[in-house]
Amino acid sequence: MTTDDKKPAPRRTRSRTTSTSTKPATTPRTRGASTRTTRRRTSPKTVQDYAAMRTSPERFLNRELSWLDFNQRVIEEAESLKNPLLERVRFLSISASNLDEFYSVRVAGLVGQVREGMVVRSPDGLAPAQQLAAIRKKARFLMEEQQRVWGILEAELKETGISILSPDTLDEADYAQLSTIFDERVFPVLTPLAVDPSHPLPFIPNMGLALVLRLKDEATGGPVMDGLVLLPTQLPRLVRLPARLDAEGKATSEIRFILLEDLIRLFASRLFPGLNIGEAGVLRIIRDTDVEFEDEAEDLVRSYETALKQRRRGVGIHLALDRRLPEDLGRELGEELGVGDEDVMVLPGFVGVVDLKQLIVDDRSDLVFPSYTPRFPERILDYDGDCFAAIRAKDIVVHHPFESFDVVVQFLRQAARDPNVLSIKQTLYRTSRDSPIVQALIEAAESGKSVTAMVELRARFDEEANIRLSRALEAAGVQVVFGFTHLKTHAKLSLVVRREGNNLRSYAHFGTGNYHPITARIYTDLSFFTCDRTLASDSARLFNYMTGYATPEKMDALAFSPMTTRSTLEVLIREEIEHAKAGRPAKIWLKMNSLVDAELIDILYEASQAGVKVVGVIRGICCLRPGVPGLSENIEIKSIVGRFLEHSRIYAFGNGHRMPSHQAKVYISSADWMVRNMDWRVETLVPITNTTVHAQILGQIMTVNLKDTLQSWTLSKDGSWYRVAPGSKPFSAHDYFMHNPSLSGRGSAARQKALPESRLPRERQDRVLEG
Repeated sequence: MTTDDKKPAPRRTRSRTTSTSTKPATTPRTRGASTRTTRRRTSPKTVQDYAAMRTSPERFLNRELSWLDFNQRVIEEAESLKNPLLERVRFLSISASNLDEFYSVRVAGLVGQVREGMVVRSPDGLAPAQQLAAIRKKARFLMEEQQRVWGILEAELKETGISILSPDTLDEADYAQLSTIFDERVFPVLTPLAVDPSHPLPFIPNMGLALVLRLKDEATGGPVMDGLVLLPTQLPRLVRLPARLDAEGKATSEIRFILLEDLIRLFASRLFPGLNIGEAGVLRIIRDTDVEFEDEAEDLVRSYETALKQRRRGVGIHLALDRRLPEDLGRELGEELGVGDEDVMVLPGFVGVVDLKQLIVDDRSDLVFPSYTPRFPERILDYDGDCFAAIRAKDIVVHHPFESFDVVVQFLRQAARDPNVLSIKQTLYRTSRDSPIVQALIEAAESGKSVTAMVELRARFDEEANIRLSRALEAAGVQVVFGFTHLKTHAKLSLVVRREGNNLRSYAHFGTGNYHPITARIYTDLSFFTCDRTLASDSARLFNYMTGYATPEKMDALAFSPMTTRSTLEVLIREEIEHAKAGRPAKIWLKMNSLVDAELIDILYEASQAGVKVVGVIRGICCLRPGVPGLSENIEIKSIVGRFLEHSRIYAFGNGHRMPSHQAKVYISSADWMVRNMDWRVETLVPITNTTVHAQILGQIMTVNLKDTLQSWTLSKDGSWYRVAPGSKPFSAHDYFMHNPSLSGRGSAARQKALPESRLPRERQDRVLEG
């Protein structure tokens, strides 16, 4: 993890605080906030202020605060009535999961820098301590928002027959049922722990929940000690009660839960016999999850396994406390866990909002998005499922999740079972536990094919899973390579070599997303299949670079990090600057997850000042400040947040023509515009020259994303995000893609219009976001 995107954050040393704030979080709300997210309260900028930005650090927005703005947009989806009720619960849970990871990685890094006395400033000019202060203020607001939104959702859920019961609302039948559940399912896995001077606070793991109880003497009522019970992660946080019976003895449709900590508290006397239970509440700690890997170790895998064990015991970074905990006890707990009082928060409602996803039950399909079955590319079906024949006929791009990830699996399974396939090479960054990709590679190796898997051990939070799959691959005879010690391999590549007659033909797959069949159902990504000799040869050279560490002497088409991605993008932007200076149309369309790299942002500013029109669809972090007179008035930034997570990276350059145009230069990539992607990872930047694929990516995917009004936000020059007004003809990109086949995969549907007039507004495509 890095905090300035260039240098590793220093290791952190534990320090204790002398006091812990137990002031409850408040939940103020202004209704207008539903359409705007703000970075921090500052005085309005003047014309002179904006003029000075051309050379000031203020020309950049802060990376960490921009990420928090993205998470606020996710919270807004939890409040949006256009989403089904349980999907709103899901958005709220996702926002909490996001914030957990943000604290354990990004905030942890800044805390470490402050503890080490570092004063390195971010590109926007803030020192670590200044960033932390701003982050804490914004993050506290987001946590308050989560509590407020949960209050709204809880009431609406209750109206629909879904409720979390309070212990004081239980009747005798409920109590009897819960007594049985506790004895049979919960009691056997609990360990009651005493907390007193002779029994210090036990270790609580990262993201761990613990129930803390004040224990009193049964006879005198006087305090005896404090008790603590760790909530087992193997048990659901929300325990579902059996259905109630109506007067006729039939089960009602009401869905009722009780929190695990409330269930334990109900029967805590069985854990602490002879003692009465006084005040009780839960706490939840977030720890630093950064780990140091010994890159020079003789056994790299063993070194990683040792480091990952240390992660579970990382320094405490944030502590959330139940408001039911006594004030003095909360102070003691914060001190014992080594969390500073500025990172302790007392929550008025639900501690551990991420667990609310357990409310999403299968028996209320009316409260989730309608089920959607991704299409399988018709052109492959036209070739009886023969991926190789379909790719030989014409390049294909598959748009996930609207088109099935099964085509990627089928491509590799066919390669594994085809006797004419000689070798398979594959990168693996993240994948599922029972990955069909991994199974296909194992099958290929067991059938005698030459199989190479480039496995990235440092994919954050997937390190242990990747160690397990690498061992399974090696056991089957796959040549497993872990790549560079100083670079993460983030490129998404497959390369299959097949004997056809007296010749060999290579089939290449380039992706913008991971080979993960689960995330492929919810992430928007592109899978590009080709047997183009130039791209296939470049792919082979890149694999040789990753396995043999030998820098390619040349690449005919492909650009790659850390060698040529940055320079290629710089050349492409400067070409647009020259077109603008010559009076030709000059446009850049960008789609990515994060726009952070200061050097590339400055070149975009230069392009804007030269008259180049730049439009960016940036899902998450954006450090570029758009619309500033004299700096970025020709740059527009939007973000799409909806049912599917935007994840594909597309970069298009007008090349002296209006957009979209078949003359434009179009690329797909595994890389966002961040320092780490340009300089510290292996990434690909793939040119798209096939006419149909080019038209699909530029004229269909990018154009539709730019047209979206129902899920879009726009970034203003002051750093605030505003929800785009739906307009007289509301348009959803996700809805469009779910109902319209892609251009390159249509096969027998090729006579259909690419952009049906009934679904897409009638403006000319070359006028997107103009005028």
